[in-house]
Order: sequence, then structure tokens, then C-alpha cells
Amino acid sequence: MTAIVPACILRAHERARGGHEGVHTQTHEAYGHGLYAAQYEELATGLLVLPYSEPVRLQARTVVVIAGHVIYPIRYAKKDVPVTTARLRRASGLRADLIRRHGPEPRQFALDLDIELPEEDEPHADLLRLSPGTRLVIVAYACSLASGVVRLEWGSAELRREDRSLLWHHHEPLPIPGGSPAG
Repeated sequence: MTAIVPACILRAHERARGGHEGVHTQTHEAYGHGLYAAQYEELATGLLVLPYSEPVRLQARTVVVIAGHVIYPIRYAKKDVPVTTARLRRASGLRADLIRRHGPEPRQFALDLDIELPEEDEPHADLLRLSPGTRLVIVAYACSLASGVVRLEWGSAELRREDRSLLWHHHEPLPIPGGSPAG
């Protein structure tokens, strides 16, 4: 997997760059949207050849569950910054729910002030397609049209609701094809 995942992310970048070049826009919309779609497609294509892998549709995208672990890509930056700076754009939605429900248990629990707080929203309906015991492996990468994939890591992280940052319990670099190990 340590060779397949990086190759998939690199192919996703190449496809997105090709799409951007094909439409000749001045903005990077074609690249960004293309990368978002291609990351899921490339990981599914690459990982579904492995034993014990199964496809699961989450929000119209196919992700792969291997031996009880869902492999989920997140482009966290457009420049070479540490994965520890990763934040989600929103504290709600599929990604946030996925991290909260299938990521590691929070290391620091919320302070109980015996105050009535609003109830948590129902999880995204697509998450019911994952068994409750499925664990999340985040494939986090920094990538841009100009620089390509500059950093690539995987691991487990919890989501802090207050600032949308990912608190990594474990992460390790993956080698970028044609380059040195990321990170």
C-alpha cells in the first residue's frame, strides 16, 4: 500500500493538471475540481486490487475499505507545510462526520460545565454504509498545479470542532514517486 497510495495521488494530480491545460482557463478551478474527483477514482482503482478491499460510495464518490479501514484522501494545503497544520474548511458535513465517527477517540474531552448544549446533528446518511467498527486512515497531501505533490502522509487524526484543525494521533510520510519521502 505504501507504493500504491502515492502513485494514485500522483496520477490524480497529473489528470487534474491535464484537465486544467485542456480548458485553458486563467483560474485553477478546473485543476481543483479535477483533483477532487480524480483522487477518489485513482485510489479506488489502485486499492481495489488488494485482498480484503471493498468499494463504498460516500457522497457520490467511491472510497475503499481494506480490512476494516476506510482510506480517505484530503488535500490539506497547496504549499509545502507540515500535515500538523491541516484544517478542514467546515466543521460539519461528510468529512467532519467521518473523522468524528471513524477516527480516533479524542485525547482531550470537552469540559463538562453541566450546561445544556445543543444535540449533535445526525451523521451524514452515507456514513451508515460503513460498519460502526470501521477505522479511518487519512491520506493527507499538499499539492498544487505548479509544484505538484510536495508532501504526502497518512495516519489518524481527530477533528477539533472549535477551529476545524486535525489533531494527529499518528502520521507518517509516504514516498512521492520520482522524489524523496514526503514530510
